[in-house]
Formats: sequence, structure tokens, C-alpha cells
Amino acid sequence: MTLILTNDDGIDAPGIQALIQAVDGYKVIIAAPKDHQSGCGHQVTTTNAIALHKRSENTYAIAGTPADCTRIAISHICKDVKYVLSGINAGGNLGVDAYISGTVAAVREAAMHGIPGIAISHYRKGKLDYNWDAATRWTKKVLGELFTHPLEAGSFWNVNLPHLLPDAPEPEIVFCQPCVKPLPINFRIEGNNFYYVGDYSKRDRTPDSDIDVCFSGNIAITQLTV
Repeated sequence: MTLILTNDDGIDAPGIQALIQAVDGYKVIIAAPKDHQSGCGHQVTTTNAIALHKRSENTYAIAGTPADCTRIAISHICKDVKYVLSGINAGGNLGVDAYISGTVAAVREAAMHGIPGIAISHYRKGKLDYNWDAATRWTKKVLGELFTHPLEAGSFWNVNLPHLLPDAPEPEIVFCQPCVKPLPINFRIEGNNFYYVGDYSKRDRTPDSDIDVCFSGNIAITQLTV
């Protein structure tokens, strides 16, 4: 089974290295943005050239967005793809974040072409360090579950890993609904300039939604549609 691996933090980000470790034993092709593309949503490049640099037999750095990477990977690098995996993103992609996230856009693009996809993100509490070893371990567990779980046509999985302290119990996998409450709209204003200062950790959330599940210390999995 061939897997396409991509992300929006860039091909050299620690999260995609953690994802590579999580799929050890599978045939993989890495087709990820050359540069950081976080928050670009489902932007695609249609009027400029997209440069592709082949780093190795199965690794490609692409000067485009995550959706561009998926488009090029499934149309020109490998046409027999079983899954597109995106991540592991440094930061949560919960609820309405899915509309902003380049991580999620990469697998949404795959779903548009009939290819199942899984977006994986690692929520971060405040400025605490990421635990990429734990993220790899949890991702292996999640993929073992989702690779055998049927997906409806035009849908994909959005996975959010929690941020836990070292002595916390192992998280449970919880299938849930995405929260539809908006991100906080708070700005600091200096003259004519607006600086966003919304507190992600204090965002409003529906009980038992993906935000509630992840913030409570468990792995939130939602099924989204294109």
C-alpha cells in the first residue's frame, strides 16, 4: 500500500518526521511544501510555476501549497495511491480550523479525487514543548484503527492529538463531531493596525465535540466531507 505524506509546516518540520516514523514498514512517498505554508487553507497555484525538487527516490520538496502537493503527487509522482496522510501538524486543527488549515486541505484535495485521506495534528498547550515521540506512538495506534475503518465517498478523517504531561494516562481514541463554534475574534489595535490576540486555548466549544475531547486529553477523530 503506497502512502503519500505531506504537511503544511514544510518538508523539514519535525512533525512530518514523526509521521514518517509512524508509518514505518509502509511504502511511502513524501511530497511536501518546500517552505512553511501553515494557515493557507485550500489555496492552489494556477498562474505561477510550481518548482519540484527531487531530494531522493521517494522524497520531493514542492514550492507550493499543501493542496498543490497533493495534486502533483497523485497526478504525476504516483498514480496508484491508497492514502494521503498530512501532518503531523504543529498545533491543533479542531472544529472550524479545518477551513483555515493547509494540513486538512491536503487530504480534502485527495478526497475530491476519490482517495482517502487522514489529517493529523498535535494540539499544544501554551508554549510547552511538543512530544513528538508520543505523537508518533499515538499516530501508529490511530492509523491501525483508521486503515480498517470504511470511509464514505467524498469524506476524510481529521485527527487531533492532545498535549499531555509526562505522568498523564494514555489518551483514548474518541470518534466525535467537529465543533462549529467560531474562533475568538480579539484584536489589539495600534493606530490603523489590528493584531490578532485571540486565546486558542479558551475558545468556546460544544460538549463532546472534537475541541472538548482533545482539550480534555484524548485523541479526537472527526469525519469531514468535501
